[in-house]
Order: sequence, then C-alpha cells, then structure tokens
Amino acid sequence: MNSNSTGNKVNVPEAREAMNRFKYEVANEIGVPLKQGYNGDLTSAQNGYVGGYMVNVMLTERLLQNPLKQQCCRGCGITVQYNFSVFLRQ
Repeated sequence: MNSNSTGNKVNVPEAREAMNRFKYEVANEIGVPLKQGYNGDLTSAQNGYVGGYMVNVMLTERLLQNPLKQQCCRGCGITVQYNFSVFLRQ
C-alpha cells in the first residue's frame, strides 16, 4: 500500500481507540463475531457489513448535527431535510 494512502488513517490520533471500540460495538450489534487479533475466518461480506454500518451511523450523526443548506440562484438559504433509514442484510 502506498504510504500516501488515506485508507485506514485516523486524522486525530486520540480518536483511534474510540474508533476501535466503535468497530467492536457495531460488530456485536449486527452479529459479526469480530474478536481482538486475527479475524481471517470472517468473510469479506461480514467485514463489509461492519464498515458500512459504521459509515452509515457516522454520516447520519453528522447530518443530524449539521443540517445541509442548499443555495438557490439568489443566495437565499433553503434548508434541506434528510430522512435516513438504515437497512441491514444478513
């Protein structure tokens, strides 16, 4: 992997442990048997569920905390409301 890649890079070093705890919380919540250390026995689908669910939760929280505004041609602020539903396939 390229050293300039941003794949698993945590921008705030203090957040690394929180993200790790979050990953195990999510895995437990969706029934993926993630454990400390080697997890080569998990399928790519199981790993994808964990990562995808994490992204859904983080984006939903961010959008709920910071509603997006759309600018019309005259510069007036139009508030856009988003409704989210998270669906899990297992």
